[in-house]
Amino acid sequence: MKPTGAGGRTVACTECGRGNRVPVAADGRPRCGSCKAPLPWIADAGDDDFEQVAEKAAPVVLVDLWATWCGPCRMVSPALEQVARELAGRIKLVKVDVDQAPRIAQKFQVQAVPTLILMDRGEVVSRQAGAAPAPALRQWVEQTLRGRR
Repeated sequence: MKPTGAGGRTVACTECGRGNRVPVAADGRPRCGSCKAPLPWIADAGDDDFEQVAEKAAPVVLVDLWATWCGPCRMVSPALEQVARELAGRIKLVKVDVDQAPRIAQKFQVQAVPTLILMDRGEVVSRQAGAAPAPALRQWVEQTLRGRR
């Protein structure tokens, strides 16, 4: 995995527990440096880096368009991160604060938050508005992944 941008976050491997630094943008998919298991890929993006972080990513990207003042957004965030952990290596979760990224909100014609979008190589393949529990979100993502094969 070759990093292409600055920043990132440290995530614990779901298999061995080792902390790994995962860049916001890179070629490939992140793997644990110790056990080589796929790592959850969670990144923040804005108007200036959305193309690099989300549209050019190799795995299917789950975009969370949210706002800090939105209660349902704060409630669904842990569920989305759980789905990203459970589907490590298969998806990338990209979180976009619509108040900080108005061009992205406009591009996707966001009228309510949270709005969730699934993208495959920059193409929107599914979208839904509103919060949902982790099992429902995972089912939605997996149905979309099955349809992309």
